[in-house]
Amino acid sequence: MKKSTYFRILLFAKPFGNIVPGYVIYTLLSIIFNITSFSFVMPILQVLFEKTETKIEVVANPDFELSIDYFKQFFHYVQYYLTAQSDPKTVLARICIILMVSVILSNIFNYLSLRYLGLVRARVVRNMRKKVYEKIVALPIGFFSNEKKGNILSRITNDVQEVENSVISSFNVWFKDPITILILFTMLFYISVNLTIFTIVVLPLSGFVIGEITKRLKKVSVKGQDALGKILGIIDETLVGLRIVKAFNAEGYIKDKFNHHNQSYYNNVLSMENKKRLSSPVSQVLGVGVVAGTIYYGGVLVLSNDPSLSIQPHEFFYYILLLAQVLAPLKSIANALSTIQRGLASGDRVFELMDSVNEITDKAGAKTISKFQSGITFENVRFKYDSEEVLKGINLTFEKGKTIALVGPSGGGKSTMIDLIPRFYDPYEGTVKIDGVDLKDLEVNSIRTLMGVVTQESILFNDTIANNIAFGIEASEEAIIQAAKAANAHDFILGTELGYNTEIGDRGLKLSGGQRQRLTIARAILKNPPILLLDEATSALDSESEHLVQEALNNLMLNRTSIIIAHRLSTIQNADLIVVIKDGEIVEQGTHQSLLLENGLYNKLSEMQSA
Repeated sequence: MKKSTYFRILLFAKPFGNIVPGYVIYTLLSIIFNITSFSFVMPILQVLFEKTETKIEVVANPDFELSIDYFKQFFHYVQYYLTAQSDPKTVLARICIILMVSVILSNIFNYLSLRYLGLVRARVVRNMRKKVYEKIVALPIGFFSNEKKGNILSRITNDVQEVENSVISSFNVWFKDPITILILFTMLFYISVNLTIFTIVVLPLSGFVIGEITKRLKKVSVKGQDALGKILGIIDETLVGLRIVKAFNAEGYIKDKFNHHNQSYYNNVLSMENKKRLSSPVSQVLGVGVVAGTIYYGGVLVLSNDPSLSIQPHEFFYYILLLAQVLAPLKSIANALSTIQRGLASGDRVFELMDSVNEITDKAGAKTISKFQSGITFENVRFKYDSEEVLKGINLTFEKGKTIALVGPSGGGKSTMIDLIPRFYDPYEGTVKIDGVDLKDLEVNSIRTLMGVVTQESILFNDTIANNIAFGIEASEEAIIQAAKAANAHDFILGTELGYNTEIGDRGLKLSGGQRQRLTIARAILKNPPILLLDEATSALDSESEHLVQEALNNLMLNRTSIIIAHRLSTIQNADLIVVIKDGEIVEQGTHQSLLLENGLYNKLSEMQSA
């Protein structure tokens, strides 16, 4: 067992102060009354076997002292008190009543202890999911370009669920069952040392066999969870791209792809379940073998003429009953060892995500920036995705109050430049500065507070229109309405079913493309940032929607520093500076008119769009 993973999982149940004392007390009481109930079986057997002819030795109630000898004498006294009756039926009735009371109390305390375990279980799942989600939100965007979405969803849902079902469920085994086994073996040694030593010699065989089974279980479990992550990824891709799937008659292809991974998951689950189920019958067969051997050896001792070895028949029957009680917790531990491997494999996958390094963090002593004063500067900036270099020594200044447009062929690095400004990524060489200060020397949140982002894809959330406009901002209803009016969105919002309280569906699919984009612009207007980053905000719209959105953008860009990526050159002709980027390098820069006169790449792009 990987102890570090197991105990790390349990740490999510903190604080332990309101769990451990109650759990320990109720569990111990449950064990005591459970063992006590079996302790009264020997007097019953003694009455049934020896009846009233046996001379009963008078035993006095011992004076209390904290020692094993006291409890031993007190136990003898209780036995004497219960059996010192002239009428065997009265003795049996008294013992049976006490037996029932002990069983009832044992189950009541067991229930109370399990309530504490339920608290541990719920708390671990809640805190673990909270920690994973916070990590996902905190990780840089670059992390998700190398990680499949389905794999991440699998970790926060199924892996955490598996931890709950296996690891946390087994916690009771590691505390209650060992104590029960210890007490029972103490009683077994008390009845017969020789017989108990024989049992202990034979018993480890079952543990060795079951241990070999559990070693293979974790390997299969890891493969199964990976396969499930791929299945979730395919489902997500299918839901997002369902129109394309149908348009290209690709239902058969996507079904085959899904079925392939689904079959792989099926094979892993089947193999895992077979190994898991094997541990139970194996442990049962081996346990019965231990009992059979013990019965044989114990029978020999009963029939033995050697007083130092022999035991009484009622003691032997009681011994077998206690031994059977030992096998139950041993089997629980064996089953837990096999079940827990799945949870530990899932725990490892969850912690792998939690331990992912966040490269975009605030350095020690990072400063807060509250105002944008002069400009943003790229100094010999180089950036690459894995081994592919995307930006190659960019040197550029975005002056405050200016509108700067980035144009050029697709894949040139324009969006990457935009992403470097709010520190979604960091360059591997060179620096990006704001007001002359390296972004790495500033607090990330304060940098992003200065910026508003509008992208080609209208990113909205399954919430009301008002909450999408005021996303992450405390704003009054009046401020939300004013932002919507400035974004040319107020009229269509009033036309929806519930106005600003209308739910817009997953990714805002209840709205048209132009409506969604105007909501994102309203969101940026409400934030009122000094710097705007616009990444092809109108390229996916029809002419009418583009006109409304462009008008909203013009309202948004008033008195702000705007950095725009545009494919339609007609939308950026009035920009103060146009920068032409190709293959990660700046090849031209100037105003619209000056670039046309240069007869370079910008002129060619302009002629292509006007043709």
